[in-house]
Amino acid sequence: MPNKNGYFDTDNRQLTDVFRELQQTRLQYENQNAKKASKITSSNSSTYNKKNVKKASNSNSPHSKTLRITLIFILLLIAVVMALLGSNSISAKDPSIELYSPLSEIGKSSVSIEINRHRLNAHNIIISNAALETVKQQVVEEKDIPFETLYTERNLLPKGEEVVLQTGTNGKKNVTYVRSYDNGELTEETILQEEKTQDFIPQIVDVGTSEFLAKIKAHLKDTLYLTKDSILREETSDTSKELAEIKTYYDVTLLDLPSEDWCKVSYDGIEGYLSTKNLTSAAATPSMPEKNRITKIIVKLDKDMPLNQSSGLTLADYKKIFTGLPNDKNKIFENNYETFYNIDKKYKINGIFLAALGIHESAWGTSQIANDKKNLFGYGSYDATPYESSYEFTNYKDGIELVAKVMVKYYINPVGTKIYDNEKALATYYNGPTIANVNIRYASDENWHEKVYNYMEMLYKRLEK
Repeated sequence: MPNKNGYFDTDNRQLTDVFRELQQTRLQYENQNAKKASKITSSNSSTYNKKNVKKASNSNSPHSKTLRITLIFILLLIAVVMALLGSNSISAKDPSIELYSPLSEIGKSSVSIEINRHRLNAHNIIISNAALETVKQQVVEEKDIPFETLYTERNLLPKGEEVVLQTGTNGKKNVTYVRSYDNGELTEETILQEEKTQDFIPQIVDVGTSEFLAKIKAHLKDTLYLTKDSILREETSDTSKELAEIKTYYDVTLLDLPSEDWCKVSYDGIEGYLSTKNLTSAAATPSMPEKNRITKIIVKLDKDMPLNQSSGLTLADYKKIFTGLPNDKNKIFENNYETFYNIDKKYKINGIFLAALGIHESAWGTSQIANDKKNLFGYGSYDATPYESSYEFTNYKDGIELVAKVMVKYYINPVGTKIYDNEKALATYYNGPTIANVNIRYASDENWHEKVYNYMEMLYKRLEK
């Protein structure tokens, strides 16, 4: 009902007011149709009949159908509201209202009625539902099909390590959806069908299981090092045929891993099997490559080793060898380690041999010739007048370099060998490149080469410390 200001009071209306409004709306609509019908006249009976037919057909027009559907929808909503009011609570201005209860007929028991103090606004309920717009939409979208990952265990990989052999690629599919929207908001989504358009490519991964390889941080074809002397065998057994003996710090190449206890390796062109317990790698033991290098240098140390080749030692090696020598009281050799290294490289003569020669001839630099004439080798002296006939130098370096040139040109190289400063070896006293060969024409002492070699061996061994 309108309030005193002429507006509808939607918050305080009663259900009877709503019904009255609905009835007025229906009567207004019928009056409007009646007025439109009264304006229609006919000039003859045939025309009259045609218009009657048209009017009759109008009763089934879309507009009439829409009106009927609307009225039915409104009446259904009203019925729902009334049902809710009847089942849960009753709103009434008079709290003393009495309701009929079927229980009153059985034992005349009294019924307790709970009064609903919160009125239902039927107008708002009808308006909100009448304004609801539901839309359904069918769409097709392309979606990914996630690829699968296939894992394979491999004992040739460190435990826990993974290697991707094939990268996975997602597949594709077209998905048809039916989506429901209420007032523009998605309320429901249903999948009608899925059509695969492209298969996925699986990802293939190898997973390592070897605890041995994980421990030493190694892989196939890596260089491994011996932690103790070992026997290379023909088969994976301690009683199998021996192929070679491999010294500590020597290196081998890992070829295969038939078990956690044995591995197949290559050593000096020979393939065989070693126990895994005596192997390590540079990753696990960083000092191994350097120890391996030194060991390979020292193992070549021999009385018959050629002297007309560089020692292969580094400047750091020379420093290590000559620093702190107990018998080098005047530090002559320690102070000239770099000279011996440079001559080694420049003239292609073993610098350790040259130092050993100087130690032997000067008694560790303590001889009178060494002290007075800076001549560590007694160069130029004769047995009858050793001091007087020996050469004198301004420093030890000059004497070391001169003796190196003499050895290269006259003693350790065959005739015609290209040597320093585009010269060629004359080989005047050449009998071969070894210490024993030099001994024949250089020293009258037949054991000279043994004494010099002992000093060489002592110096080389200092690399192992």
